Amino acid sequence: MIVVTGGAGFIGSAVVWKLNQMGVDRIVIVDELGSDEKWMNLNGLSYADFLHKDDFMAMILQKNEPFKITSIIHLGACSSTTEKDADYLMDNNFHYSQELAKFCLENGTRFIYASSAATYGDGSNGYDDDETKLETLRPLNMYGYSKHLFDTWIKRNGLMNKVVGLKFFNVYGPNEYHKADMRSVVHKAFEQVRDHGKVRLFKSHRSDFKDGEQKRDFVYVKDAVDMILFFLDNADKNGIFNVGTGKAQTWVELVTALFNAVGKPVNIEFVDMPEDIRDKYQYFTEASLQKIREAGYDKPIMNVGEGVTDYVKNYLLKEGYFGLTKD
Repeated sequence: MIVVTGGAGFIGSAVVWKLNQMGVDRIVIVDELGSDEKWMNLNGLSYADFLHKDDFMAMILQKNEPFKITSIIHLGACSSTTEKDADYLMDNNFHYSQELAKFCLENGTRFIYASSAATYGDGSNGYDDDETKLETLRPLNMYGYSKHLFDTWIKRNGLMNKVVGLKFFNVYGPNEYHKADMRSVVHKAFEQVRDHGKVRLFKSHRSDFKDGEQKRDFVYVKDAVDMILFFLDNADKNGIFNVGTGKAQTWVELVTALFNAVGKPVNIEFVDMPEDIRDKYQYFTEASLQKIREAGYDKPIMNVGEGVTDYVKNYLLKEGYFGLTKD
């Protein structure tokens, strides 16, 4: 049985979708649905069972395993980069992950977990997924620190050759609709174009970057899922790996691809960045993919033009179509 924590979330539900496409439905989804519309990500997917994240942790701690778990793809976490409750992040993102890792190592279970590009901080130490450089990284927010703390715990305990940690860069695509302010700019910009015919982007507050020329590594969720499942199929590949495109592109390039996909002229308005995030804003991120390529991942990766076009034309523009489904 494959367990996907965060399986009702953005990337998690996309993993289940892809597994279903591969004919796999012996899947247990672990999540916390709450009162938003996240449950809709599960509509049309096939899986064996759903467990609340607290019930699953109780099962793990009590060593009460009603089904044989072969792999845990641990994507469940608080992913809000603006979350201020540090104790909550420590418990949810760090301690929860520790217990799952211990369980997997004790039982010979494959453990693949989500780290984050937020661990790289301002990028002054680069974006190289080399475990020997972990201690040099300085995240800019508590979310990034909670992920970094688990990465370093894995290393400190000599587990890098036994598990896989994936540092996701800026992922966008279907099934992110429930994420409110944490949705990608692609989804937010689509709504702005639909409702107002223009997109608002942050001005640059650094002299070395023009407005809209800030760069990020934007990776389409379908590519991110393929990278995750590469490690499910290759149990001999372990360590920390970046999940991105390997090529940074500007916000202007991103929204231009969106305007082109919807068939409207480019219309961008630049607005001041809120003061409370200016000192924590990443102006440039770019995943080094040398390590994952050397591990054997050889699939082509979509750029923003290709990914945004698929997202817009095959999902966002389809009236009544929510997202990825089994069909």
